[in-house]
Amino acid sequence: MATTQELQDFAQQVRRDIVRMVHAVQSGHPGGSLGCNEFLTVLFQEVMEYSTEFSMDGENEDLFFLSNGHISPVYYSVLARSGFFPVAELATFRKLNTRLQGHPTTHEGLPGIRIASGSLGQGMSVSLGAAQAKKLNGDKKLVYSLHGDGELQEGQNWEAIMYAAGKNVDNYIATVDYNKQQIDGGTEDVMPLGDLKAKFEAFGWIVLDVEKGNDVESIKNGLAEAKSLTGNGKPVCILLHTEMGNGIDFMMHTHAWHGKAPSDAQLEDALNQNPETLGDY
Repeated sequence: MATTQELQDFAQQVRRDIVRMVHAVQSGHPGGSLGCNEFLTVLFQEVMEYSTEFSMDGENEDLFFLSNGHISPVYYSVLARSGFFPVAELATFRKLNTRLQGHPTTHEGLPGIRIASGSLGQGMSVSLGAAQAKKLNGDKKLVYSLHGDGELQEGQNWEAIMYAAGKNVDNYIATVDYNKQQIDGGTEDVMPLGDLKAKFEAFGWIVLDVEKGNDVESIKNGLAEAKSLTGNGKPVCILLHTEMGNGIDFMMHTHAWHGKAPSDAQLEDALNQNPETLGDY
């Protein structure tokens, strides 16, 4: 089990990876990646049971599906630093004919990637299929997924949310990155989401709030509680209250860095705020 300091050091290095990757090609989505950094760090370094000897079926291991695929920088960094592929490959992010495309794809065979997730709103449907397959196969491991809050404006999610409870898919934990920001502004301005907790509960889910969504201890506790609630006939949702751009002061408290690359000076500033802990690629 990783210590709190080890998890924080891992997350700090991932922040460096994110801004360096996006800066290098002047393209990508740093804001949400930074906001979900601690969650994916804890999930892959502490919670999930998996093998880095990657297989698409994922038999007898926990599975994770990234629905909001535009935050690929954080996903690639965490996968690489968890041993799925060489850390040096992060330098190929968003370059032609490489495995690390702007949105995760499967055709290049990148370990850790089981679905292409460029189009928002589809990840929960796929996750539910995987969770039901595990049940049919007698596989006791869990399925996890991550979704943007703005993504929930897509109608397909609500069909899946209804289906999950109606079919008692109770080996599934869906997490919503509840930062209340999207590319065009605040979610309340673009398309208000209302009371998400009440909505999920009305659909028959168990819902947990993790108020400190960028604190590794709070995330560990939230995921442990979520895991303890599986197997009770209901799917579980975590509302993870995060800060877009977390860990880099000029990227926080705004939607402006949803899909914007830092300049040379901004990159230097960001890296100075996050000294190297595990070694750059």
